[in-house]
Order: sequence, then C-alpha cells, then structure tokens
Amino acid sequence: MIAKVIVDIASSKVDKVFDYLCPFFVSVGDEVLVPFGSRKMKGLVTDIVEQSEVDENKLKPILKKLENGVDKKTIELAKFISTNYYVGMADALRLFLPRLITAEKTKSKLGFVVELDDRKKAETYLKTLNNKSKVQREIINFMLKHNSCAWDMISKNFSRSSINSLINNGILSKKTCILRRAPKVDIIDNRSKILNKQQKNAVTTILSETNFYLLHGVTGSGKTEVYLSVAQEMINNGKSVLILVPEISLTPQMLGLVKSRFKDSVAVLHSGLSNGERFDEWKKIQSGMVNLVIGARSAIFAPIKNLGLIVVDEEHDDSYRSDTNPRYDTRIVAEKLAELENCSLILGSATPSLESYTKALSGYYKLIEMPERVNNKKMPTIEIVDMTKEFQRGNTGVLSHALEEEIKKALDRNEQVMLFINRRGYNSFLQCKNCGWVANCPDCDVSLVYHKAENVLKCHFCGNRYKMFSVCPECQNENLMVSNFGTQKIVEEVQQKFANAKVIRMDNDTTRTKNAHAKILSSFRNKEANVLVGTQMIAKGHDFPLVSLVGIIDADISLHQTSYKAAEKTFSLITQVAGRAGRSLVPGKVILQTRSPNHYCFKFAKNYDYISFFKKESNLREVTKYPPFAKILRILVKSFDQEVAKNAVMSYYKKIKDLQIENKQDFFYLGIMKSPVGRIEKQYRFQVLMRISASSELVPRIYNIVKSNQPKNAVVFVEINPTNLS
Repeated sequence: MIAKVIVDIASSKVDKVFDYLCPFFVSVGDEVLVPFGSRKMKGLVTDIVEQSEVDENKLKPILKKLENGVDKKTIELAKFISTNYYVGMADALRLFLPRLITAEKTKSKLGFVVELDDRKKAETYLKTLNNKSKVQREIINFMLKHNSCAWDMISKNFSRSSINSLINNGILSKKTCILRRAPKVDIIDNRSKILNKQQKNAVTTILSETNFYLLHGVTGSGKTEVYLSVAQEMINNGKSVLILVPEISLTPQMLGLVKSRFKDSVAVLHSGLSNGERFDEWKKIQSGMVNLVIGARSAIFAPIKNLGLIVVDEEHDDSYRSDTNPRYDTRIVAEKLAELENCSLILGSATPSLESYTKALSGYYKLIEMPERVNNKKMPTIEIVDMTKEFQRGNTGVLSHALEEEIKKALDRNEQVMLFINRRGYNSFLQCKNCGWVANCPDCDVSLVYHKAENVLKCHFCGNRYKMFSVCPECQNENLMVSNFGTQKIVEEVQQKFANAKVIRMDNDTTRTKNAHAKILSSFRNKEANVLVGTQMIAKGHDFPLVSLVGIIDADISLHQTSYKAAEKTFSLITQVAGRAGRSLVPGKVILQTRSPNHYCFKFAKNYDYISFFKKESNLREVTKYPPFAKILRILVKSFDQEVAKNAVMSYYKKIKDLQIENKQDFFYLGIMKSPVGRIEKQYRFQVLMRISASSELVPRIYNIVKSNQPKNAVVFVEINPTNLS
C-alpha cells in the first residue's frame, strides 16, 4: 500500500503530496513522521492507494505514526476548501491543525491535586483526633465531602502543615494532574425555557428531519432558545453540537446562556483566549470530553466528534467571511461539513443575507419564519431624523434635538440607552483648512485617524501610530481641523449634556485586553452604567432588559460605502441595533439620524419590512448583475515591487481577456485596476475584477490561470464575492 502524505502542515510552504511506503497500517488523516531529504518531518496522510506513479524502489517508508491526526471527513473538507477557495492543501489543512496545537512548546499545564486515599481509614483516623487537632478534623470532613481538591485551593483554605501531616499519615495523597485553563464565564440564567407556539413549531420542524434550515426570526423572537432546545435534544440522543457566533463580543453572552444549560460539557473557541486556554479547550474537544462547542468563525474547524447539529447565528454577518488566506466563507464550509457529517444546519438571522434568503425561496434551505417577539412584545418604534435640517436650524452637535430629548426622558426614568455609530476613534481625519492637506499613512494610501485620548494619529490598516501635527507640513498653517466624529466624541457630548449619565464605550480600542468584551457587557448588564456607546459590537445579539432607547448616530456611514452590499449592510445594522430596545417590559424607541431620509433602505427599516426590502434589493441586483445573480471574482496581487505587481496582474488580465472572448455570454464585466487602497504595509496592490454568470463553470479555469502563472516576489489571492474590495 502507498500513502500520499503532505509534509509539515504546521509551517511548511511545500504544498505537494509525496508517496511513501506503508510498513505498518495507516489511515487517511493519520499524522506521521517521514524522511524528507536529510530531515525527518511531520505530515498528514491524505490518501491511500494501491500503486504509485513513482518507481516503488525509490520510495521511502513512513517512520512512525504520531498523535495529532484528523479523521477522513476532515481531509474531505480540507479538499473542498482547497478546491473552492483557491488555496493549497497545506493551507487548508493548517486550519484544522493550528500551529498552537502542533507546536512542541505548547504543553498541558501541570499541577497538584489532593485526594482521599481510603474513606474508612479517614473516618477511623477522625475518631482518634483530639480537640487540639481541630484543623485536621476540618480537612478530613471537607475531603469526606469532596473526595479530591486542587492543591492551590485546599492550601489556601487550610494550614499546609496540617495537610502535609495527613499526607504523611496516609490519609490523603498528593498527585500530579493536568490543570484545565478555562476562560472565565458569567453564567446567565434569566431567560424563560418555556417555548411559545412559533418556537415549538421551529423546534419540531428542525427535529423532524436532517436538513439545512434558515430560521428567519425578528429580533427578540427567541431564536436562541430554539437553538438551545434543539441542541438539548441532540445531546440527549448522544450527538454533539456546534454553535457559531460572528464576533467575539457576542461569545460571552451566548456562552453564559449555554453554560447555564449544559454546565461543564461546553468548550469555547475564539481569538480572545490565551494560548493555554485555547490549547486546553481544543484538547477537550479532541478527546470527546465535551458535547457542545461554541465559538467564532474558526470553531468550524474544531475536532468535534459525532456532530448532530451546526448553528450559525446572525448568519448574515460578514465576519463569517475570512479576509486573510484562506479566504473561505464559514457558511459554505458549514454546509459541506453538515453534508459530510449527515447532520442538520441552522442559519439564523433577523435579516438574512440576500444569498441565503434566495436559497430558502428556491428550496435549497427549508425556511422557518418567526415574525413575532416573545410574549407578543412590540417592536420598538423608529423615528427618522433629517440631520441636514438639524444643521440648518443651527445644531452642529452629534446629537439631534429629538435624540437629546429622548435620552433625557430615558435617564430620568432610570432606564438604559445604547448609542450606535459605525466608526471608532475620536474623529475620522486631520485636514488643513488652508490648503486641503490630509494626514495620510506613509505606508498605506489611507488617511490617519485622530484618537483624542492618546492625542495620536493611527492607521487602521497597518496599525502605525504618529504624533499629532501642530502645523500643516505643506503650508505651515496652524488652522488644522478634525472632521467627522467617532465613539469618543459621542461619549464626550453625552457626558457634557447629561449630568446623570454614566457612560461606557465599546469599540476596538476599548476591547483589546483579555476579557474586555465580557467586562464591558457585564458592567452594563449590572447597571453600573446607563449609557453604552459603541460600534458594530453592540449592534446584535445582546439582551439588556432595561434598554428603552437606541440612538443610531449616523446611519449613512455604511450606506455610502463603495460596495454592492451597502444597502443590505445598512438595513441589517439598523434592524439589528434597533432590536436591542424594548426587549423586556420597557417599551422601546429608536432615533435614526441620517442625511438621506428618503432612501428606500430607511423606509423599509422603519417598518421592519424585510420582505419588501428583499424584493427591492433583489430586483436591483438582478438588473445590475450582482450576487446572488452573478459571481464576482477578484484576483489581488501584492508586492513590495510595484512593477512586479503590475506585470503579474496584467498577465492575468490578458489571459482572462482571451477566456472572455471565447465565452462572451458568461462575462458581464472584466477590468484591471489599482486596488482602492493602493498600498498597505509598503506592498503595492493591483487587482483584476470580473463579474460572471452565477451558473458559469469558468471558475476552475480562472483558478488554473492564476495557479499556473505564479509570480516571484508577489502574493496572489483569488476571492469569490468579496465583501471588501479595499
């Protein structure tokens, strides 16, 4: 037998399968040690064949079978990712075997545990103790109740000399053990587990057959309880469950709810964990110690055994698309995983993506509608405020008069307020009033953002920081201005205008430290603050009973982005953030500030009319030939040498132009250009963009054009339907 092995998955750039002899039994997915030139290297078995195309006398044998293997379904899923997202097999497999897990330096944490050796012996010894041995009596009684205890815990509560005395007398024993580094969780158990009619219908439907489901439920309709009820049934039947959330900020709340229901049989995976925590959580999953895994995008690659259900919550969110190589779509990967595992998939959202809702209407997904909030609570009313009229009336502040008035009322009633803006930092950019100069990043073709708290300029692409300018470097004029505003500006204005406002801020700058998301949300939930100002992190998934008012500060920011999904993103954001208000007994209200009050997006959002918005937007996409009625392909070339990037992208364009001439009916658009952000981290960026028929079979041919013409000193990405072209 011949094993096909891809070597050194953890770090190697070698993306080729090599044939090896099998001196002992190995299976697809096994991790093995193989001779590779003069070295010994780790690899994964991707296939087993009868014969090799290479002379078997030249083949070397596998040296050893190792422990960090994967199952056959993982290999199949990796092949799917490799084929569908134009990545090497090594890159695809690396997703399933993170370097942290395979690195030799990452180890389990060892500690000590104290155990009761013999219960009868301990009870007899207890009777022999006199009154002077009070501490030993307490220790034995404690251990008779608990049987074992971590050394750190028992030695904090009792005298170490007394513990050691009991160990020396053979009553207790001290043993080495593996300590589990688990992320801190605030248990949330304030939701009713009694299902209403529409929730029962959803649960019954999902449990009736293995299928792909789109759960379309308004904010507050109880989608989470549907997920957990179905998960409970799956676990009762011996199956495992995976729940995905789009952002790390949503994980603490969902994890708290899951932990309250499923206790210690839960593992969590997201980028906010320490290396040790992530290692231990991964090992818990790999060993089958847990039957429910919750996490962000990368949790789709966790080694879960006996999977019965996959949930993708807030499925419309762009966070499910990876913006680094491999550039996969988690929802599509989840579909393939569900197919391989023969398990059900639930995609849930109050504002499903156009692609998903189109699939549901075609029957590819089974559609379940939940149009009402739990306990028939009303959706919050949305009032649209025209900010151009506010300016004409002399209001140059961040808050409209209407929003100011509603904030005052809410705070006077001891209710909570959430203020949302899709921008972080104090202001957007620094500009000279005299000559028009703008402070730009020298390494990236984008403006720098002013952050008032640190009095610095930052680049949000490469992360570089610069001192604040006092004069214009072009004309030496001191008349510099900062334009637009961000979360810090809103906090400042609220604090100035409302003496009883206790404000906290949630954006990328305030959530950099470990557990920062959970601390901020917990603080707001515990009423330590009555105003929460934030970016997209506060827009979805959160449930705060006392929030009666939501202010959307500048609804136009996402609407006027250069993206075909701009209106869809804006409608979704408005609906999601509006849904944070009025989720309990307190009625909800939303003030939406815009300079485009007549845009169809806002008109439909005001009435929570997803169906009308879907029809309007779907019609526009169909006429203009955008997804889901077409495929957008982007070939992005990056290089430190501008000419290398230019020549490579031109070569691709010419070859695809020939393909276009042969297949005119498949192409709606083909263009070559400098990327909108022409440089990032000193690398020049050029791209070929094309829109082709949704049913076109040209994608593999386009992939092959790129794969067979790899330039030196350049990096090339191919993306399907990218959401960000910058």
